[in-house]
This record gives sequence, C-alpha cells and structure tokens, in this order.
Amino acid sequence: MGYTSRAIAARLEPRGWRVVGTTRDGRDGTIAFADDDRVRFEATQATAILSSVPPDRDGDPVLERYRDVLDGATLAYLSSTGVYGDANGGWVDESTPIAGRRGNRNEADAAWLALGARVFRLPGIYGPGRSPLERVAAGEGHRVEQPGQVFSRIHVADVAKGVTCGLSAPAGSYNISDDLPASQNEVVEYAAHLLGLDPPPFVTLETLSPMARAFYSENRRVANGKAKRVLGWTPDYPDYRFGLRALSATTSPASASTAPAPASGDQR
Repeated sequence: MGYTSRAIAARLEPRGWRVVGTTRDGRDGTIAFADDDRVRFEATQATAILSSVPPDRDGDPVLERYRDVLDGATLAYLSSTGVYGDANGGWVDESTPIAGRRGNRNEADAAWLALGARVFRLPGIYGPGRSPLERVAAGEGHRVEQPGQVFSRIHVADVAKGVTCGLSAPAGSYNISDDLPASQNEVVEYAAHLLGLDPPPFVTLETLSPMARAFYSENRRVANGKAKRVLGWTPDYPDYRFGLRALSATTSPASASTAPAPASGDQR
C-alpha cells in the first residue's frame, strides 16, 4: 500500500470495510506481495480488490501473478490520465482514444477494463506531505516558461472519495480530477504566496531531469464530468487553491486571507 491506497483505506475502514493491503516487504501490518499463499487466500475472501500497482517493463505485476484469483470480486484499478497522451492543451475525457507514450501503462489500463474493472484515471496527486508547499519551502520549487501549458491534478482525499463512490458503480473508466486545469507556474506561485515567500526562479527545460522534461512534454485538460454524473462524486477540493489552502491552514498565517473564487464548472 502506497500513499494513495493508504488514503483510500483510511476512508473505507470507518465505513465498515475490512482492508487488507500488500507492500513489497510486508511492512506496517501489510502482506508481502510475493507471499502467494496469504495473498491468494485474502483475494478469494475479498468482495472488492483494488490494485494501485503500476506496470513495470514486464507488464502488470498483479495480473501476471494473481490473475487467476480475481474473478470473484469487484475489481478496481488506479490508472493514469497519462494514457491520453498529449492533447495540445485540449480537453480529454473517457471517450478519448488511448495514445500515451507509456505503452505498458496503456496496456495495463486496457487489461483491467477487459476484466470488468472500475478504472480510475488519475492526474498528478498531491496531499499532506506531498505538495508544492513542501517543495517550495525546501527551495526545490521552480517555474518553467511554457506558455499555454496546463496540467490537471487531484487532492489525495478526493481520490479516496472517488474510489469509495466508484466501488458500487458500473465497470468502466473514470477520470478523477479537479475542476480547474492550471499551469504548474500558477500552482507554485500560489504555494509561495501561502508560505509568504517569493516565487521560485524560472528555469529552462534543458536544466530539468529527463523525467521532468517528459512531464512537460504533454499538455491536456482532464474532464471529470462522467465521474460526477455516474459516481455522484464531487471533489472537496475543486481546484489547487482550495487544496493548498487546506494543507497550509495549520502552518501558514497567510491561510487567513480571502478565500478563492469557485473553480469553473465547465466540465464535460
């Protein structure tokens, strides 16, 4: 269980769910992923199975190892909006063809859909301990001159809310994203404002790591209308301003400033 799956478990358990999770090494009360007997036993007892394990170079580890014990449960999978690829700043929704540059991710997404899973496609996730606030405070934030570049994102608590709603929903793909795609520069600047710091400097793409440059190679707005209509889900943090303000509320005096205007409702 990683960052996001732990948030999902924390939402499910007070609602009466018994949650059993795996990690690589079985730490913190989880089962080791390679402990075949225990994993298989729990899978056969489960009413719902959620995989948050990303694919590796060899494919999807869960399907490769445990496909034969998945049939009796409601299935769910945490995928990525990266499966849509670059949209030149346009909107993408669940009807958009899969065209991402990460072939294994695309194949895993399709494989879970073929099994009748609820596939939750997630953009960049932020939350407690993992947000632009920490990066800016540590001097690790930056801005990049990329006019017109936008990204979608989602607070981890809203992922947990969406998955909880989705476990009883029809099988299919669902984008779980907030209402306001925005440039990374806007988000970093707002984080600096909440911390009472100057915005970090601009850097060029050439100075970034290959992974960071790949991040900036895609430009899309992720629509969340299907999740709202079908799951009855709405984000508690409809844009990055609400999310960052909530995260900074107990640590930053700037959080007492005027609340932001609601995010645009222009979602398909």
